[in-house]
Amino acid sequence: MAARIIDGAAIAKRIRAEIAAEILAKKVNPGLAVVLVGENPASEVYVRNKGNAAEEIGMRSWTHRLPASTSQAELLALVKKLNTETEVHGILVQLPLPKQIDAQAIINAIDPAKDVDGFHPVNVGKLSLGLPCLKPCTPQGCMILIREVLPDLSGRKALVLGRSNIVGKPMMQLLLQADCTVTAAHSKTKSLPEECRAADILIAAIGKPEFVEDDWIKLGAVVIDVGINRVNDPAHPGKTKLVGDVQFADAMARAGAITPVPGGVGPMTIACLLRNTLQAAQLLR
Repeated sequence: MAARIIDGAAIAKRIRAEIAAEILAKKVNPGLAVVLVGENPASEVYVRNKGNAAEEIGMRSWTHRLPASTSQAELLALVKKLNTETEVHGILVQLPLPKQIDAQAIINAIDPAKDVDGFHPVNVGKLSLGLPCLKPCTPQGCMILIREVLPDLSGRKALVLGRSNIVGKPMMQLLLQADCTVTAAHSKTKSLPEECRAADILIAAIGKPEFVEDDWIKLGAVVIDVGINRVNDPAHPGKTKLVGDVQFADAMARAGAITPVPGGVGPMTIACLLRNTLQAAQLLR
């Protein structure tokens, strides 16, 4: 039997509707400031999508576009200014940044109460301690998708493929808090296919197109594909397509449920960003 496809786009639409209703019901007016440095095409798309999604639900959104030549001092000055603006409840500096800028220094400068990406060391520390905080958007979205098909995660074996600060590490923390037994896998992991086959829940966040083969997947497992990779499209020479980190078509025959790419984790990341901004606005007022 083919796997159930977890429709991230539909679930994200539902979350956005809930946020819009909450904004009206509680009479809050959240404001999200997005900072884009340079002209990275992928970043341009992400920033545009975030702005459109915010405006659609009645959330104020501002985009600050800076040239690629912007210095670290100039970007820090903007972040510090946004920290003081009362109408701004969420600050997001789009990554990656040009090489002359230390991304961690910029993240550290954002007010933790406005850190809607959940990357500030204060929020990272609170997450590891299980304290209330602004959680990273992509892992938060992944947890919602997992719970859509597995409401009770207690005792489930979960494997996170990838150990980045943005997805892998916070994903492990959220799974642990849900009482999963968590394994971290990465480029140095030995017997990787065997490790994957033991998992009831497999989160692929390694950034390698179609890296996870179908026979790495346990029969009936829930597969969350975080990867977004642009590759040449053999069916349309000269054109490209988006694929995940998992061989989706083949995995459909083994997984119990799986997220597609696109239309899986991506929309959830934006929905959770908006949810974090609403949360920040409620706490800051």
